[in-house]
Amino acid sequence: MTSSPVAEAAAPYDSAVREVFREVSRAWAAGDASAFTAWYALKASVVLPGSRLEGEEDIRTTMAGAFAGPLHGTRRVHDIERIRLLCSDVALVHTSSATLREGQREPAPEQREKVTWVLARHHGRWLIEAYHSSPADPA
Repeated sequence: MTSSPVAEAAAPYDSAVREVFREVSRAWAAGDASAFTAWYALKASVVLPGSRLEGEEDIRTTMAGAFAGPLHGTRRVHDIERIRLLCSDVALVHTSSATLREGQREPAPEQREKVTWVLARHHGRWLIEAYHSSPADPA
Protein backbone atom coordinates (compact mmCIF):
# COMPACT_ATOMS: atom_id res chain seq x y z
CA MET A 1 0.00 0.00 0.00
CA THR A 2 1.38 3.42 -0.89
CA SER A 3 0.59 6.68 0.84
CA SER A 4 -0.28 9.83 -0.97
CA PRO A 5 2.07 12.84 -1.00
CA VAL A 6 -0.67 14.88 0.71
CA ALA A 7 -0.94 12.38 3.59
CA GLU A 8 2.84 12.32 4.00
CA ALA A 9 3.02 16.11 3.99
CA ALA A 10 0.22 16.41 6.56
CA ALA A 11 1.86 14.17 9.19
CA PRO A 12 4.28 16.77 10.65
CA TYR A 13 1.54 19.40 10.77
CA ASP A 14 -0.85 17.10 12.61
CA SER A 15 1.45 16.88 15.63
CA ALA A 16 2.21 20.62 15.63
CA VAL A 17 -1.47 21.54 15.37
CA ARG A 18 -2.39 19.13 18.20
CA GLU A 19 0.29 20.76 20.33
CA VAL A 20 -1.60 24.08 20.13
CA PHE A 21 -4.62 22.40 21.74
CA ARG A 22 -2.51 20.82 24.49
CA GLU A 23 -0.89 24.15 25.33
CA VAL A 24 -4.11 26.18 25.21
CA SER A 25 -5.74 23.62 27.51
CA ARG A 26 -2.74 23.73 29.86
CA ALA A 27 -2.88 27.55 30.04
CA TRP A 28 -6.66 27.45 30.65
CA ALA A 29 -6.25 24.99 33.55
CA ALA A 30 -3.60 27.29 35.03
CA GLY A 31 -5.90 30.31 34.62
CA ASP A 32 -3.11 32.08 32.75
CA ALA A 33 -4.64 34.49 30.24
CA SER A 34 -1.25 35.57 28.85
CA ALA A 35 -0.11 31.99 28.19
CA PHE A 36 -3.55 31.22 26.77
CA THR A 37 -3.54 34.11 24.30
CA ALA A 38 0.08 33.47 23.32
CA TRP A 39 -1.46 30.84 21.00
CA TYR A 40 -3.72 33.41 19.29
CA ALA A 41 -2.68 35.56 16.34
CA LEU A 42 -2.65 39.33 16.89
CA LYS A 43 -5.81 39.81 14.81
CA ALA A 44 -7.59 36.61 15.86
CA SER A 45 -11.35 36.52 16.26
CA VAL A 46 -13.43 34.51 18.70
CA VAL A 47 -17.15 33.97 18.16
CA LEU A 48 -19.14 32.63 21.08
CA PRO A 49 -22.91 32.41 21.41
CA GLY A 50 -23.97 36.05 21.74
CA SER A 51 -20.52 37.64 21.60
CA ARG A 52 -17.49 38.30 19.46
CA LEU A 53 -13.94 39.12 20.53
CA GLU A 54 -11.53 40.83 18.16
CA GLY A 55 -7.77 40.71 18.50
CA GLU A 56 -5.34 39.19 20.94
CA GLU A 57 -5.68 42.00 23.52
CA ASP A 58 -9.50 41.77 23.61
CA ILE A 59 -9.23 37.98 24.01
CA ARG A 60 -6.60 38.31 26.78
CA THR A 61 -8.61 40.90 28.74
CA THR A 62 -11.81 38.89 28.47
CA MET A 63 -10.13 35.62 29.46
CA ALA A 64 -8.28 37.22 32.39
CA GLY A 65 -11.64 38.35 33.77
CA ALA A 66 -13.21 34.96 33.13
CA PHE A 67 -10.31 33.06 34.72
CA ALA A 68 -10.58 35.29 37.80
CA GLY A 69 -14.37 34.86 37.88
CA PRO A 70 -16.72 32.25 36.42
CA LEU A 71 -14.01 30.08 34.82
CA HIS A 72 -11.79 29.98 37.91
CA GLY A 73 -10.76 26.39 38.63
CA THR A 74 -12.10 25.01 35.36
CA ARG A 75 -10.30 23.19 32.61
CA ARG A 76 -11.01 22.92 28.90
CA VAL A 77 -10.97 19.69 26.90
CA HIS A 78 -10.85 19.44 23.12
CA ASP A 79 -11.48 16.19 21.29
CA ILE A 80 -10.09 16.77 17.82
CA GLU A 81 -12.45 15.32 15.26
CA ARG A 82 -10.71 16.49 12.12
CA ILE A 83 -7.69 18.45 10.95
CA ARG A 84 -7.77 19.52 7.33
CA LEU A 85 -4.93 21.44 5.74
CA LEU A 86 -6.28 24.11 3.43
CA CYS A 87 -2.73 24.87 2.28
CA SER A 88 0.67 24.22 3.84
CA ASP A 89 0.26 27.09 6.35
CA VAL A 90 -3.49 27.03 7.12
CA ALA A 91 -5.45 24.33 8.94
CA LEU A 92 -9.16 23.97 9.59
CA VAL A 93 -9.84 22.02 12.79
CA HIS A 94 -13.14 20.68 14.12
CA THR A 95 -13.37 19.75 17.79
CA SER A 96 -15.89 18.61 20.33
CA SER A 97 -14.96 20.78 23.30
CA ALA A 98 -16.20 21.32 26.85
CA THR A 99 -15.42 23.26 29.99
CA LEU A 100 -15.13 21.05 33.06
CA ARG A 101 -15.62 22.21 36.63
CA GLU A 102 -13.11 21.34 39.35
CA GLY A 103 -13.27 17.61 40.09
CA GLN A 104 -15.32 16.80 36.99
CA ARG A 105 -13.73 14.00 34.99
CA GLU A 106 -15.93 13.85 31.88
CA PRO A 107 -18.29 16.39 30.32
CA ALA A 108 -22.02 15.78 30.30
CA PRO A 109 -23.50 15.73 26.77
CA GLU A 110 -25.11 19.15 27.29
CA GLN A 111 -21.70 20.67 28.08
CA ARG A 112 -20.29 19.74 24.68
CA GLU A 113 -19.73 22.35 22.01
CA LYS A 114 -18.93 21.94 18.34
CA VAL A 115 -16.03 24.22 17.54
CA THR A 116 -14.44 25.29 14.29
CA TRP A 117 -10.90 26.65 14.45
CA VAL A 118 -8.68 28.21 11.79
CA LEU A 119 -4.96 27.97 12.53
CA ALA A 120 -2.17 29.49 10.50
CA ARG A 121 1.59 29.20 10.67
CA HIS A 122 3.38 32.40 11.60
CA HIS A 123 7.16 32.17 11.26
CA GLY A 124 6.94 28.39 11.69
CA ARG A 125 4.59 28.49 14.69
CA TRP A 126 0.90 27.53 14.51
CA LEU A 127 -1.46 30.15 15.95
CA ILE A 128 -5.22 30.39 16.25
CA GLU A 129 -6.69 32.85 13.77
CA ALA A 130 -10.38 32.16 14.35
CA TYR A 131 -12.56 30.26 16.80
CA HIS A 132 -16.30 29.71 16.46
CA SER A 133 -18.27 27.76 19.06
CA SER A 134 -21.79 26.39 18.94
CA PRO A 135 -23.62 24.18 21.44
CA ALA A 136 -23.58 20.55 20.37
CA ASP A 137 -26.81 18.66 19.91
CA PRO A 138 -26.86 16.36 22.96
CA ALA A 139 -29.15 13.89 21.22
